[in-house]
Amino acid sequence: MSARRATHAGSWYTDSGTELSRQLDRWLGAADLSHGPARAIIAPHAGYTYCGACGAFAYRQVSPVVVKRIFILGPSHHVRLRGCALSVAKKYRTPLYDLKIDSQINAELEKTGQFSWMDMKTDEDEHSIEMHLPYIAKVMEDYKDQFTIVPILVGSLNPEQEAQYGSLLSPYLMDPTNLFVISSDFCHWGQRFSYTYYDRSCGAIHKSIEKLDKQGMDIIETLSPHSFTEYLRKYNNTICGRHPIGVMLGAVKALQDQGYDKMSFKFLKYAQSSQCQDMEDSSVSYASGSLVFEM
Repeated sequence: MSARRATHAGSWYTDSGTELSRQLDRWLGAADLSHGPARAIIAPHAGYTYCGACGAFAYRQVSPVVVKRIFILGPSHHVRLRGCALSVAKKYRTPLYDLKIDSQINAELEKTGQFSWMDMKTDEDEHSIEMHLPYIAKVMEDYKDQFTIVPILVGSLNPEQEAQYGSLLSPYLMDPTNLFVISSDFCHWGQRFSYTYYDRSCGAIHKSIEKLDKQGMDIIETLSPHSFTEYLRKYNNTICGRHPIGVMLGAVKALQDQGYDKMSFKFLKYAQSSQCQDMEDSSVSYASGSLVFEM
């Protein structure tokens, strides 16, 4: 039974199950249910001291009673990956309880010939998927034996590939018993990230960053993959989950092309790790949002 360990517990978030449960309850309690039930969410993957409260606004939109399967799309931070990769693990450990991987869906996805497999070291080194597991375990705790997860590591895809993977995943997105978790932080600003775009007409640097991020968020809300690609080309905003977001937009587009257009995406929370005032500062931005299918 190969289990992926919670390698970032004890550093990026607490490894105490009771303390973690209490924190998540508190953050979820402070968030409003205003755009649900979510079929997909975008939420951050930084340390919980930075983005735990922000992430709650996405997870608060999830209706655990309907969810049977959770796809988690996270960007690859450490390995160069041309496509998307699946996990060889049978379960993922969390300080709350273990999450079971859906081997049947993995087999279906493998059959398409479009997915590789990440080895356990790659899986355990990567934080973009792991940081969502405690939140998933928390919101699903009353149904812990009734759902599975499908972790997908997303590589540096071009827009055509984003459309292709989106199309391939669109039948799963159409299924109301599935939830898609799109793992992404927003602007990584500062010299250490080699990104210092600054629109001085905004005043303070953090205001310029917020304007840039909100422009991107507004475009994601239009659900247009082409506009999002153009925005990234124009500003090169360092949104680390740009490819998982692109895949989600590709899946939505595939459904729209089949005549289904009752989908709406809304961002519910925006935050920055700190407020940049001068060129020596740095910050990472976080945004949480939810995609709803209207019946």
